[in-house]
Amino acid sequence: MLNILFIGDIVGGGGRDAVNALARSIMDEHGCTFCIANGENMAGGNGFTAKCLKELANSGVNVFTGGDHTWDQKEFPAEIDVLDNVLRPANVSSFQPGRGYGIFSTADGIEVGVVSLLGRTFMNTHANCPYEAAERIVAELKERTPYVIVDFHAEATSDKIAMGRMLDGKASAVLGTHTHVPTADEQIFPGGTAFQCDVGMVGARESVLGREIDSIVGRYRTGMPTRFPVVNEGIRLNATMVSLDEQGHATAIQRIVRDFN
Repeated sequence: MLNILFIGDIVGGGGRDAVNALARSIMDEHGCTFCIANGENMAGGNGFTAKCLKELANSGVNVFTGGDHTWDQKEFPAEIDVLDNVLRPANVSSFQPGRGYGIFSTADGIEVGVVSLLGRTFMNTHANCPYEAAERIVAELKERTPYVIVDFHAEATSDKIAMGRMLDGKASAVLGTHTHVPTADEQIFPGGTAFQCDVGMVGARESVLGREIDSIVGRYRTGMPTRFPVVNEGIRLNATMVSLDEQGHATAIQRIVRDFN
């Protein structure tokens, strides 16, 4: 039995602090030996930096996945190639730096395949077809390990469900990120693939998707451009734990919520 913890989108410094404070204790509580987190909002709410990732070096997170904000910090394209535990979306141009999938090991040597994918429906991205990429990459990883986890960073629930259904019996889990709101549809599909439309975020409870309420409400009321400051207090960590058998099939999936500061 392999228990894997997947942490939702980490938002800003408050999100990083919560992951540092809570991730290892959650893993211990649930017997998890591997942890994945979506990190594309960790740097001030937009993107990655090597400095932010260094802060999380002892957090317990094994792999950080990306999304549509992966390149928002101008220095990160020059940093990612030396960061062996960070994935940008796999279905983007091969000219982009970094990699979109890989095989990583638990502390006791079990190999886990992790894939980062980016949706296109209602997304302002230049991504290639995520379905073609998913079929090809998951098949490649399954030649080496039965354990394959897919982070599908997408907007539309139908898009995420379709991906999960397509990969049922192929991937061990398809877990959605991007919308920052945890969904109550965690389930195991007939072929043994764990699925959830969105794991949620590590961000402020009193916020709009981790941003200051007044600035977001003002933008919707007036249509005028404004900054969206990140709220770094009153953080809630949303995560999902998946249990897998020796064949890589899911036997359990559970949402996890922890409040911090």
